[in-house]
Formats: sequence, C-alpha cells, structure tokens
Amino acid sequence: MEYKGYHRESGVKWRVFGRLPQAVSVIIFLVFLVMQAEAQIRYSVPEEMKKGSLIGNVAQDLGLDLKRLRSGRARIVTGESIQYAELKTDKGILVVNERIDREQLCGDVTPCSFTFEILLEKPMELHPVTIEVLDVNDNAPTFQNSHLEFEISESVTLGSRFDLESADDADVGENGLQNYILTPNDNFVLKQHVNPDGSKHTEMVLQKPLDREKQPRLSLKLLAVDGGNPQRSGTVNININILDANDNAPVFNQSVYKAAVSENASKGTLIITVNASDIDSGTNGQVTYSFSKLKAGISDMFDINENTGSIFVAKGIDFEKDKKIEFRVEAKDQGGLTDSSKVEIEIIDVNDNAPAINVMSFTSPVSEDSPAGTTIGIINVKDLDSGENGQVRCTVEGSVPVEIKSNVRNYYALITNAALDRESLSEYNITVIATDAGKPPLSVKRTFNLKISDVNDNPPAFPRALFSAFITENNSPGVSVLSVNAKDSDENQNARVSYILENSDISGSPISEYVSVNAENGDIRAIRSYDYEQIKELTFVVKAQDGGSPPLSSNVTVKIIIQDQNDNAPQVLYPVQTGGSLVAEMVPRSADVGYLVTKVVAVDVDSGQNAWLSYKLQKATDRALFEVGLQNGEVRTIRQVTDKDAVKQRLTVIVEDNGQPSRSATVIVNVAVADSFPEVLSEFTDFTHDKEYNENLTFYLVLALAVVSFLFITCVVVIISVKIYRWRQSRILYHSNLPVIPYYPPRYSDTLGTGTLPHVYNYEVCRTTDSRKSDCKFGRAGSQNVLIMDPSSTGTMQRIQSEKSILDEPDSPLERPYFSM
Repeated sequence: MEYKGYHRESGVKWRVFGRLPQAVSVIIFLVFLVMQAEAQIRYSVPEEMKKGSLIGNVAQDLGLDLKRLRSGRARIVTGESIQYAELKTDKGILVVNERIDREQLCGDVTPCSFTFEILLEKPMELHPVTIEVLDVNDNAPTFQNSHLEFEISESVTLGSRFDLESADDADVGENGLQNYILTPNDNFVLKQHVNPDGSKHTEMVLQKPLDREKQPRLSLKLLAVDGGNPQRSGTVNININILDANDNAPVFNQSVYKAAVSENASKGTLIITVNASDIDSGTNGQVTYSFSKLKAGISDMFDINENTGSIFVAKGIDFEKDKKIEFRVEAKDQGGLTDSSKVEIEIIDVNDNAPAINVMSFTSPVSEDSPAGTTIGIINVKDLDSGENGQVRCTVEGSVPVEIKSNVRNYYALITNAALDRESLSEYNITVIATDAGKPPLSVKRTFNLKISDVNDNPPAFPRALFSAFITENNSPGVSVLSVNAKDSDENQNARVSYILENSDISGSPISEYVSVNAENGDIRAIRSYDYEQIKELTFVVKAQDGGSPPLSSNVTVKIIIQDQNDNAPQVLYPVQTGGSLVAEMVPRSADVGYLVTKVVAVDVDSGQNAWLSYKLQKATDRALFEVGLQNGEVRTIRQVTDKDAVKQRLTVIVEDNGQPSRSATVIVNVAVADSFPEVLSEFTDFTHDKEYNENLTFYLVLALAVVSFLFITCVVVIISVKIYRWRQSRILYHSNLPVIPYYPPRYSDTLGTGTLPHVYNYEVCRTTDSRKSDCKFGRAGSQNVLIMDPSSTGTMQRIQSEKSILDEPDSPLERPYFSM
C-alpha cells in the first residue's frame, strides 16, 4: 500500500510504501528530518523494485524547471561504487537504476537509506537527496547450523539453562525475527530474552529431571518465525545426549565482558580474557572455552584459547565496517555442563584512510584574460575515517594564481585569484593537497595541468628606440642598408610581425622614393642612389604590426647617414680664370723675401678629408723665386727680387684634395715683376700673343698679325664710341641736378656656403685713349688697385678698385694692384 504526503513549510513531498502503522511512524520521522534540514529531499521506496521504477519528481520537488536541469548539466554525484538511482533530466524524475537490496545495503541497520547529491553548474548548486529503502519480507529466519548437539548430564539440576543458537533474519522491523518456538517435550521449556539492542536469544530450561536410563537421547526442533505477511520461518534440529552425573556447571564471573581494540591491530593481539569456574573436581571441573554460535564473518576475526579463555585478534579489523562487535563465549566442563557470557568489543578508529580526491570537472586551457575569480575546476574530497580522522583540509601547493574554496560539504572549487599572463608562464601544475586531522595526519596529492591560452595583449617591441646605419653616397639602387627586428611575446598569429614604412617627406618627396621595407623580415633597402651633396641623412619611421585582432603595433625611428665620397674635384675661386683677359699680379722689384704675391683660393664641395685641400707649385718661370703654401695656397717670394728677374712670371699651381683617390684642379697665376705700370705695359704688350705652340711658328705669326689688326680696328671704333658717349654724358650731367649713383656689380657668393671667399667686390673702371697716360685711382686705406689689360684694345687700361679684402689680412695680395692684358 502506498501513502503520500506534502510538507508545507519545506515544500518536500514524500511517499511511503507499507502498512499503515509503520507508514505513520515513517511520516513522523520524515517530518522531523524536514524540519531539521529543509534543503534535503527524502524519498522512501521499497527494496527489490524493478529497474526504471519511479522514485520521485526531482524537478517538481526542488522547484526547478527542465531547462535548468539541462543547462546546469544536472547529474548525480555519489561516492558509492553502485549508483542505485538515475536522473532523467528530460523529465526531471528519479528512477531505479540498479536492484536495491536493503539487506546488502544496510544489513541490520534501520532505518536504511543512502544519500547522494544532485550537482548543477553555472551556477554551482548541490541538492542532497536521501532515499530510504523500506524492507519487504524477502528473507526467512535462518540458523547458522542445521543441527545442534547437546550432551547433558542426567544429574543436571532443574532450571539448568542451555543456550540455543540465535537465528538471523536479514529483514528488519515486523519482517524481522519475532519469535522462537520449541517443539513440545516433557523436559525442556523455551525461554526468550531480549538484548538491549533489541535482538533475542533463547535458552532451553530444564523443567523435569533427565533420566538417561529411560531416555538417553532427545530430538527437538527449534522454530524461528518472523512477522511478515506471509510469515516465514527457519528450523534447527536439536539433538540432546544425556550423560552421566555431573552435578555443577561452569559459571562465568561476569555476565558481560567489555573491551576495546584499535582497528588494524596486528594478528595475535590480546583483547580480553574471560573466566569461568566449576566447583566440581577432577575432570568434571575442567573448563574449556569456545565461541558460542558466532554470526557469519565474526568467527574469522577472533581466536580464543580454549584453556585460558584469552581472546585474540585473528585478522585485521576495520572500523569503517564494524564499529562495535558483540558475541557470546561458552564455558563447558568435562561433564558437558556449560555457561555463557556476553563479550562486547568496541573498535577504536585509527587514521588508516587517506582522503580521496575525485575530479568533478576541470577546464584547461584558460584564456589569459580571464578575470580573477574564474572557476576552473570542482573536486570532491572524502575520508572514510570518522571524527578528527575524517576531517579534511584542502590546500594548493606552491605559488600559483589559484586558490581553493569550499561552499558545499566535501566539495571544493578551484578559483583563480590573480590575473594570468601567458607570456610570463604558459602553464601551471596545480597540486591540490588534501590532509585529514588525524595523528599522524594522512594526505593525498592531485596535480592538475592548467594551460594558458594566448590573447593579443602585447605589441611588437623593438630592441631599441633608434636604428642607425651608414651608407656611402653613389650607392647601387636596391642595396640592403640594415634590418629592423621587433619581437612579439605573444604566440602564433598574434606574434606574426609585419613591417610598414610610415609616410613622411624628405626634401619634398615621399620617403617611399628613397627606401623600401620588407614586410616580412624588416630589411630596409635603398631605392635610389644617394648624393651626399644633396642630402646628408634620411630619418623615417617604421611600424611593426602583429597579426592579432585587433592588431597591435609599435614604431621605431630609423636614421640612415649618407657618407661622402670623393666625387667632386676642387674648384678654384681665385684667381679668376678669364678667357678674354690676362690677369697678372704685380710684385715690386723692392719686394723682400716672403713677400705675399697672391693667394690661390679653392673650395671642394665634398666634406671631411675629401675637402682638405693642399696647394703645390707645379711649374714656374723661375722656381727659385716663388713658393706656394701647402695648406693656405699663399704665393710668396722665397728670395729678394732683383733687376735681373723677368717681368713676366708664369706659375702653374695644382690644388689637390685628400680623398682616395684624390682629385685636383690647376690654376695659372701670372705675375708681373715691375715697379710701374708703364713698365708692365711695355713688357706685357705682346704677352697675349706669345703662345706656347712651337710646332708651327709661321701659322701663329700670321694669326697674331690678323688678330692685332682686328683688335686695332676694334679699339679705334670703341675709343671713338666711348668719346662720343662720355661727351654726351658730360653734357647731360652738366645740365642736370640729379645725384651721381655709382654702379656696383652683382655680389659673388659661394652657393654652397662652404667657400673661402664669401665677400663682395665693387669696381670703378676708367678708360682713356692713351693707356700710357691713364690715371690709377687708389681706393680707401687698406685697399690697393689691380690692373687688367685687355688685349682687344691696345693701350687701354682698366682700373679696378677693391671695396673689401677677400682675405682679412692687411697684406693681402688681393688688395694690391694687378693688371690684365
């Protein structure tokens, strides 16, 4: 018969199978449990139910919908080797998974139940469920032996008691053993005794003296019956042999013996010694000891010395199986008289079971950007010991970013307690240590390998903020200059680095016209040939970008310094080489040794040692008269000028730079050694016609004659034109009040800013028809005149006034007169 109920306060439903009186008691017990622990669900089912039989509707009783059961991966967690119940998550019900045998599950313990938990995740929930197994009368009372043999002296006194074997009934309650029945006889009656634990044992009591001569042997039957419906019973045959007179039976000095022994005690350990005495003498007073009708399984655990009554450990005792063992010891004399006493042995627990770690779930790998507090695993820890020996504490070994927390009994969650960084450590070995509180404590370790998965949280990094390289000008296009390299501490695609040239301008042109960057390896190559005189260095930015999503990048500055080559020859700035006039420096015959004649000024647009210039006198009309300063290009006299020295002196000066190989330029310096201009004019009249072509003298003479004739006619025309022009200008100035504005020719300056003659010169030219009578106007103090004789107009002299010295020297030759023909 089935009974159902519902507890309003806790919302727990119950069902009970069985007879009404017992069901009422179970209901009271269930209500009491619900009031004590409202969170626990309890069901009652009879044993031996078929597989698949309904136990209860868990979803309805817990107030959970079916979606929650599926999303939370609801499952049954049990430490038992056999899972008796199965959770149907699609229906939210519990059904029988395996045959439930109450006797196998609980033995004689009542009430009989087993407990498991229903575990849900996201979030984690744990719902304990208790299944009470109700007994059915499926076991009959049984005796260990089918026959009992007694030898009883005929002289035994009336009222003598003889212990009978107790029957075992695996059922409990009303289905358990209820009564013993002894077949009717004249000599013995049956006495039943109830032990404190509710069990019964029986004795035969002699009520009529035995007479061996009349009846030497008795055959009786002991019947054990239970209270089930239908009723079951078991029988044992009792055979009694009547012995000759032995008037006194042994008597124990204690009715109950109590002792304690530690579990796992070694074989042969003495537990207790029982003692019985017989006042008879001789062989009738000799007592032997034996176990009296031990239950199955107990007889193998202990040994007894039949002569001394000492009880020893026969094999290992396990507290987790038996916490207390009770049995009876029988003392028998030689005449067959017996007495029995009860022995109670309490088993003392020792810490002989280490905790056990069971993994419910574990997640690996975990993303490195997981926040602190992320649950990576759930474990269950149990210890079969009791008391302090079964109290377990869990810790995490070592320094790892994981801690362990317990929110539910025996269940622990592994939770991260710090930020994870795959670049610092890509995996962890997490060792969980479960230690009980026993003395000494026992512990167990379980290691979990946690891998950290990468996210793109690190940009590429260059080893330095600036890369620099040197390249010589006039390089070949496409030559590799240098390579930049960035490292990304991420992995796989997140660490794949690409190199990009950032847009910028160099002298108005994009940088991409000068250099290129290999996107794969960062190799930087020159696209064009560089000219040091146009650009000295290239500065640009290269970006390194990884392949993550989104990508991360970093920049580095690259500087390419262009080195100079000796690809430019020196340029002579002074003396100026003119094609139509002959320029000569004037040296008075009174000049002393070291007199500064002039200074050769040259520049080289190269830089460094490629622009270091040296001056050498290559050829001279009189090499003993002049020398050239190696470093400054100054032309000086090296001896006293004499009257014997020729007026016309021609010097060839070579200017060389210091490059490898060196480059050079040649300049011709004409020097006139004279004290007056007329002397110079007389000596230099035919200078321009004195060519160095000796191969065909006649040709040159004819050519010179033609040139002189042409020049004469040209000079006559020019002189007449100048006279007319001056006459007209004087007439205009005479009749005009306008101020006279002198004319200044354009400035000469070094376009590169590196020359040695960055000065301005102003000239005033006066021409006369008779050069011998021309005036020489000298400038301000510190200035001297230079004469230029133009061969195209014979007898015409030009006067040039220098407004500022080329070299800031008081004795500069550029401040003295020179002339040009």
